Amino acid sequence: MSVDPMIYEAQFFGFTPQTCMLRVYTAFQDYLFEMMLVVEGVMLKKLDGIPGCKISPSKIRKCTEKFLLFMKEHFDKLFSKMEEVLLQLVLNIPKNVLLPEDKVQEQYPYSEEEFQALQDELQQLQQQCRAEAVLEQELRAELEEQKVVKAELEKILQCFDGLENICREHGAGNFKESFALLTQSSKKLQDVLKEVEEKSKKMNQHDQLM
Repeated sequence: MSVDPMIYEAQFFGFTPQTCMLRVYTAFQDYLFEMMLVVEGVMLKKLDGIPGCKISPSKIRKCTEKFLLFMKEHFDKLFSKMEEVLLQLVLNIPKNVLLPEDKVQEQYPYSEEEFQALQDELQQLQQQCRAEAVLEQELRAELEEQKVVKAELEKILQCFDGLENICREHGAGNFKESFALLTQSSKKLQDVLKEVEEKSKKMNQHDQLM
């Protein structure tokens, strides 16, 4: 059978011409085998009705197989010629014929280099789209985090507003100034605490030495 893939013909017919020829060959071959079995059955019946016939069924089977081989060899030769004619004259699309769905190629022809350039550009665009999709997901995640942080900050501001109102009600003056003084006092207390801890350590070391 032909080794030419005949891709354009397959696009038009919906099947490869070689597949069509293979199915025709298989159908003819199956029909030949069935015909030989029918002929063999008829011969067995005819010979069975002849008195004194000494031809055994095994001999008839050998003759049938021999005749089948002879027919198959001649059939293969004839089919080879038929296949060549059908592939060239019936199932072949001439080189100057363009299918309707490929008319656009006639209007906008392009070379293999141009097609490869388009493929490369398409891959780059696909990579950019994937990168932008990942970036968009990261931005969405960051936006959600900012929303959470904003909500926490609003809670803190509300807390400060509440403390400032409490300070005003108790005549503590400006909350910011009070908070600054409180921070300074807290720092002084931390310094005193560290000093006490250091003195305590030194006294413990002195007691151990004594």
